[in-house]
Parts: sequence; structure tokens; C-alpha cells
Amino acid sequence: MEITRRSLLSAVPAAGLLAVLPAPEARAADGGRLLANTVGILAGTTESNSRPETAAKLAAIDKTARANLKSMDAAGAGELFAGLVLGTDESQLNTAFRRLYEIALATRTPNPGAPSDLYENSTVQRRVTDGLLWLHAHYYGDQSKGYYGNWFYWEIGLSQYISKTLVLLADRVQADAPGLVTTYVASMDAYLRNGTAGDVNLDSRFHTGANLADITTNRLLQGALLSDDARIRKALADQLTVFATVDPYRLNHGVTDGYYADGSFIQHASVAYTGSYGKGLLTRVVQTLKILDGTDLADAGTLVPTVQGWVRNGFAPLIFEGWMMEVVKGRAVSRPDTGYTDVAVVVEAVVDLSSLSSGADATALKSYVKQVRATSRAALDPTGFVSPVSIVRYADILADPAVEPADLNPAARSVAFNAMDRHVHRRPGYAFALARSSARISKYEYMSGENLMPWFQGDGAHYLYLSGQDQTQAFGVDYFTTVSPYGLAGVTAPVEERRTVPELYGTPYYDNPGHPLNFTSSSESQNTYVYFPCATNRHSGGAVLGPYGTAAMVLSDDVPYRDKQAGILPDDFVVYRNATATKSWFLLDEEIVVLAAGVGGQAGRAVTTTVDARTAAPDDAVTLTGMHRDGRLWTGTGTGDLHWLRYANTTQSTAVGYLFLDTPQVRVALEKVTRSRRAVRTSNPDTAVTRTVLGVTVDGAAGAQPASLAYALVPNAGEAQLRSYRHGPLLVLANTPCLQAVTHTGLGLTAANSFAPGRHEAAGLRLDGPASVIARRGPRDRVTVAVSDPTMERDTVTVLIRGRSLRKISADSEVRVRQVHGGTLLEVDTRQAYGRSFTATLGGH
Repeated sequence: MEITRRSLLSAVPAAGLLAVLPAPEARAADGGRLLANTVGILAGTTESNSRPETAAKLAAIDKTARANLKSMDAAGAGELFAGLVLGTDESQLNTAFRRLYEIALATRTPNPGAPSDLYENSTVQRRVTDGLLWLHAHYYGDQSKGYYGNWFYWEIGLSQYISKTLVLLADRVQADAPGLVTTYVASMDAYLRNGTAGDVNLDSRFHTGANLADITTNRLLQGALLSDDARIRKALADQLTVFATVDPYRLNHGVTDGYYADGSFIQHASVAYTGSYGKGLLTRVVQTLKILDGTDLADAGTLVPTVQGWVRNGFAPLIFEGWMMEVVKGRAVSRPDTGYTDVAVVVEAVVDLSSLSSGADATALKSYVKQVRATSRAALDPTGFVSPVSIVRYADILADPAVEPADLNPAARSVAFNAMDRHVHRRPGYAFALARSSARISKYEYMSGENLMPWFQGDGAHYLYLSGQDQTQAFGVDYFTTVSPYGLAGVTAPVEERRTVPELYGTPYYDNPGHPLNFTSSSESQNTYVYFPCATNRHSGGAVLGPYGTAAMVLSDDVPYRDKQAGILPDDFVVYRNATATKSWFLLDEEIVVLAAGVGGQAGRAVTTTVDARTAAPDDAVTLTGMHRDGRLWTGTGTGDLHWLRYANTTQSTAVGYLFLDTPQVRVALEKVTRSRRAVRTSNPDTAVTRTVLGVTVDGAAGAQPASLAYALVPNAGEAQLRSYRHGPLLVLANTPCLQAVTHTGLGLTAANSFAPGRHEAAGLRLDGPASVIARRGPRDRVTVAVSDPTMERDTVTVLIRGRSLRKISADSEVRVRQVHGGTLLEVDTRQAYGRSFTATLGGH
């Protein structure tokens, strides 16, 4: 079920949860149920905690609390916890509140199997209450001294720990410090400085998407503590807006953050972010539904189908054998946490969502949980789950013989997340993920010293995941640590040295508040020009026809470079010019074909295009074999005129083939690289990482004419298969900055991307203007066609299929079919389609 933001907001605002969350007259009793549900989620129940599967979680809760209490015991004068300095670093204050929460949690967590003296220990609970009083008096209550550093802590992070602690100790606080809840809520309201009158502001760029879900959940709990029905209803009404599918042509409150019809998720206005903020939003809304269980405040049946759609169409394509793909993690790619850890968070949400679902929907979610567990190379540790209850549900799913492992993805699937400039292509044995950028979507995300060298991550960078491999050896933070930022797989980059933001300015951001653009750590200008700048090209998209896909983009300079040339930016603001290239990806069964035209460094610079970059553990057995274009065999590294190359990691039982269809000489490098993880994130441990790094690169000399390249990635290829390509089935039909097209004779498939106005011809297809088209001939002379507008700006795209006239067998309502002189004309209404593919099936008369 898809809820549009427009229809939702017309039903919700201040009047309460009218159409979407049917709520009768709110009752104060609901507040008590909300509190009890929250305690049950966080601490578990006697029933759940009696299960042996929760023992490790309960032990971890107890151990953490005791360590925190020991730190309190050792605190010196003016300290709450030993060595924790407060007053200048907001993250330290967050740590103090987190530790109090962890102690409070232990006092409310029953453990029938190994009773703890912390459970319901009134003395310990009073220490937490006293700690809250002390922090408020010294470091939180004075508004004039607070709100330093990162806004997130003051409006979200601190409030999360405070609110949950107050919920856990509601009775104790009421007995020992009856005014504490009111005092803290007043302060939390005051710190909502991006809100309005101490409440959410849906027009604020800070109160959107996952951030909005966090804020409103905090306010929901605060309302329950105060028995404030109006606050509860308003928090729920505000949170409801995150369930709405974003309509980019009819934005409400100017908000682009959230889930889109094609499964995309955006946060920070222009960052592809399913794997970080999207994951957080999924977790938060499922928790909210659990908090509301049994109250008159929610009809979960109305909202659960929407969240099921997020999982099926937004998350499942991006999870490969238990690993979250890098293309949707923003700056989080530089963190030590792995893609397996990311997916564990999603799995907990899916486990709980299955308990809120019924029938076939519940079965499908449970089967997916089991499938993720069965295919992941890392054992998922449920100790990291938030709730002991979720651990029990997870264990029950795994133990249920009636639940068969089953993916939510079909075995062969190609997904165009055009709303966030991403494409995922899946086949048995591999998955391919592509990151693009445009005037709509950021080239990368850097912030707070995270992802220090991100410059080309949205310029066609790709990630080829191979089945059965431990992905921590191939990707994750160590990939970005050891692979050159100029040599990421798929990237075309000028040959130059760039400097990180801290290197340029001595701080994690560009500080210039006196400039008309007001550059401060959290200003909109900082976002636009430093943290997550967009590209300037409009052409980035692609089409999908069944399990096949095509993607296209035009490399461009970013907004900072453009605006610096226009004299908008300060003189000391450093910008970098990009390389040039027009690129297409044709996503088939056994091959990913890549075409690049107009490849150049600009301004007389040399340029490199990285066909692929792969990493392996330093002791893995890696071999390189291949063949020159003249038939001579190739082994090892060097530069040559290659027909094909094969990379094999026998330790991991993986291989990738590279087929050079029309490519200048290729440079092949294989070297051990050792670098500190701190190179990509200032707060990472100074841990040295060594990887064997493969680089397959095409070099363009300084001052050379723009070049064209055509090659294919062949996952899991053997040498015999690569030799066979000398006789087909791939053929490059066109590779220019105006038109790129290929045909695969074995599949009967032709695909084309056109980039310029006018008519473009390719193997019996005529495209008018910029378009992405896939055509496949099938049995009984049937032709199936998919068409998309990769600019997202055209009202109509027309495609002529040359040859005898064909009749329409079936088609999307937006496709008109006419017989014309020379063939069959398809007129496709692409107005406000936002990159969607439209299909038609045609046949003879």
C-alpha cells in the first residue's frame, strides 16, 4: 500500500491522526500503555528473558551497567564519571546520558535465569536520578551555555537517552524527584531550536526523514510521561509524514527526504541513504508501531503494508548475502562497522515487522530473515538487537521448520533506483551496484571528519559482489582505506592530488560566517558546497526491461566548481575540476557492458579510467591470466593491448573476467597496500590495514584527444568462457557522446542510451532526443520494449522500431503505439515520471 505525502498531509496535520491512524477520543490510559510497552521493548519481559537465547544480551546489559557504576564510584570532584570531561564536547555529554540510561536499563531488566542485584535496585535507581539532576543543573539546563557543536546531539541524541531513562525510571523519578520530568521536557523543548515554539517544524530542513522519526518518537515518550494526550497525538501526526511516498513534483514543506515510488531513500535533501539513515528510519517506525501496540492511538494494519514495501523494494535489493551495499551508505562507508552489522539492524526490524504482519506477508518476511541468515558469511549476533523480545522472535523464526528460507528478490532482478541515482543488478552468483550523481543527487557525502576522500564515489563507482565471499575482504572500510580514491572501480578521474577538508582548512568544515553565504558547521551553504555537493549534469538515469537494465550518466563538474567560476564563493574556498566522459552500463545475464566516450582530463590534464579495483587479504592466492588481442597469452601485471583478462582469488573461490571490446592499452597492477583506517575517517582507530589491491586501468595522456572505451565485466568467468567472446555474442553498435548502444545476439537484446537532441539510429531503433531504451525479440516475433527518460525533464519520448508494422499486445497506459512509414512508433508519456520505465509488448499482425 502506497500512501502519497499529499493525501496523507491533507488528512493529518494538527487535527490529529484522522484518516491514516484512526484514533477515537484519546485516553490518558494510553500513556501508561505506551510506557509499559517501551519498557518491555528495551528491557524485555520475564517471559522473553527466561529464554536461553537472551542470556548473552542480559549479561551484556548487566556488565555495561556495572562498568558505568564503577566509573561513577571513581569520579573525582566535578565529575559524574571518572575522566569524562564535560562542558565543551557535546559527544561527551551524550556519553554521560547514555551511561545513565544503561544503568537504568539494567535495573529494569528481569533475568530469571541469573538474577541480578541491580534489578529493581532502588539505591541504584536513585543514583541515576541524582545523576540526571546533576547534569541538568551543571551542563544541560542553562540554555545559554548549551547547544555547542553538532545540533544533532541537542535536538535528538541527548533527548533519546534522557527520554528513555525517564521512561525506565518513571515511578522512581515520580517518588524521588517529582518535578524532574517536567523540568527535563521543558529543556528538551527549548533545545529544539530548529523547531517552532519548542515543537517540530515540518518546514525545517533538520526535521525530516529519519531525524523527524527520532524527534517525534522522543516527543511521544515525553507525552506519555506527562500524560499529555495532545503532545502524543501531535507527535504521531508529525511522524506519520515519514510514511508518505515522496512525490518530487508535489513536495510538501519542500521536503525531498524519505522513500520514493521506485524504492529509493534520500536524506539530507540529496544523499542516497537507505543503508544508514533509511535503516534508522525503518527501525524507528517499527519501534513506534510496537510502542503503540494495544492502544487506541494506531491502526497498524494501515501502516504496516507501507513498511513491508520499504523492505521488499527498498532494502532487499540492496542486501547481498547479508551485506549492505556501499552505494547507499553516504559517509558511513568510512566507519569500521561492516555491511553485515548494518544488515543485523535491518533484520531486527524485519523480525518485528513480521510479528505485526499476518498471512503470506508475515511468512515472506520470516522466510527472508531465514534466507539472510543462511547466505551471510558472518554469523548474525542478535546480542546487538535492541530488544530481548526481538531476540526471542528471531530464534523462533530460525527454529521453525515450517519457515523455508526465501529471498524477497527474484533470482534475476535489475532495479533502477533512479530517484537516488543508483542501480542494482542481481544474478545468481553476483550482484552489481552502481553509484551515479546529477543535479538532483550528491556526488558524495563528507561530514564531521568522516569519508575524507569521497570525491569520485558518485561518478560511476561500482561494486561487484561475488557469491560466497566474505565481503569484509572485498569491500567495507578497508576497501576505501587501501584503494586510491582516484582509482575506485568504475571511476574516471583527472590525474591530480586533492586535499581533504581538514587538510585544506584545519577544521572539519569550511568556517567563514562573515561571508554572505554564512559558512558555519551546520549552515545550508556548508551542505551545498562542502558536505554533499551535487553535480551539474541533468542526464542520469536508465531503463529496466524485466531482469535487464541500462544506466547512463554524463560526468560533470560539481556545484562548488561551477559557482566558484561564477564568483559566488570566497577566494580561499578550494574547488576541483572534474574529468569529462559520457557513460553507459548495459546490465545483462553474464556481462555488465560499459561504454565511455569523450573521456578526457580537461585543461590539459591526464586522466585515468579504472575498469575495476578489487581487494583481497594479503595472504590470499591471487592470479592474473589473459590474452593479447593478437592471441598471445598474458600473465601477471603490466601494460598491454588485451582482449581479455581474468582475476582469480583461489582462496576465496572467486573470479572476475574483463573483456576489452574496444579499449586502448590496459594497465594491470597488483600490489600490497598498507594504510591506516584513519586515512578515511579522523575518529577511526589508527589501525594499519593491508590488502592486495588489483587495479585494471586505462590511462589517457595529458593533452590527448578525448578517448572512447568499451569493455565488459564478466563475474565468475572461466578462461574458456572469456576466449569464446572472440566470436560474439556482444557487439558495440555505437559509442559516442551522443549515442551508446550494444546488442547481445544470444539474448536477442539491443539497448541504447542517447544523450543529445535529434534522431539517433542503432540496429533498427530510432531514438528521438535523450532516452534509455531496451528492446528484446522473443518467440513468435514478439518484441518487448522498455523506455525511460534519463533527464527526468521530457514530456514525451518517441522510439521508432524499424521494419514491418507491429501491433500492440500489451503496454503501460502511458505508451501509445502507431504504425508509421518505416516501422512502428512508440510515443511514451514521460511527464513527471521521474525516471520510471514504461514497457510495451508488440507482435506481428
